Amino acid sequence: MKVTAIEAGRADKELARHYPEAGRRQLAELFDEGCVRVNGKRAKKGDRVEVGDLMELTRAPVTGEAFRPVPDAEAAERLVVLLERPELIVVAKPAGMPTQPLKAGELGTVASGIAHRWPECAAIGDDPRDGGLVHRLDIGTSGALIAARSLDAYRELREAFGTGRVDKVYLAIVDGRPVARECDAPLVQRGKKVAVDHTDGLAAHTAFSVDRASASHALVHCHARTGRMHQVRAHLAYVGAPISGDTLYGGTTVSGTEGFFLHAAIVTFPLGTQQIKVEAPLPERFTQALAACGL
Repeated sequence: MKVTAIEAGRADKELARHYPEAGRRQLAELFDEGCVRVNGKRAKKGDRVEVGDLMELTRAPVTGEAFRPVPDAEAAERLVVLLERPELIVVAKPAGMPTQPLKAGELGTVASGIAHRWPECAAIGDDPRDGGLVHRLDIGTSGALIAARSLDAYRELREAFGTGRVDKVYLAIVDGRPVARECDAPLVQRGKKVAVDHTDGLAAHTAFSVDRASASHALVHCHARTGRMHQVRAHLAYVGAPISGDTLYGGTTVSGTEGFFLHAAIVTFPLGTQQIKVEAPLPERFTQALAACGL
């Protein structure tokens, strides 16, 4: 497939103009796999293109309906149902489980598990990958996720998230302890992580309180008032207490464990005239890590 650059700038951003439904991660994979050439030469996503440059793709990105979650019984078994109502469900996902598919037909995601147990969710969402889900958690984060069972509920819940009326509390095992009770450093995505950037960053706010501490670690309650990518992880690192096991942000590995220790413990949200609070119990891997860290 061939497209012509219509604006000067980064190659990946120019390709996104031509394939707006493909998603940033899928386009990045095309560059990483050598599927993109500019004027006959293999291109990297950060390369610059000029107006009129010829961009060639050895395969087209998958878009639209192909991304709908595929029902997956095994994924459904991994989910813990915290709340089930006619309008919505709240489930707890384990660490290591993706929220949504990144590739067409991908199994093992929260969305595919929900599609198996609640088929009506599969067609709900602004993004075909949503499967009714109104927010996301990082692959390595465990805890509560909300999915709508109707389009009306989806719109209402998304609006609540967008206007800051959803309260989210996370529990994190951290190295050391935070040097501040809150962080409002603005965040911007830089490759696979986010960074504090006071010029181009998006507003973000996280409040911290130490539940208990040992000589080397602490269990921290994190109250996220915004929902930026990697927000809690980046803010904890910024205040001197990276999440244990989160090597991307400077955390040290907990002996005998894999991954990092961040759990979406409580979510409180409005629905109609009600205020609904749902708690996700700590998974066993988290309680074992607490013991290993002297907490």
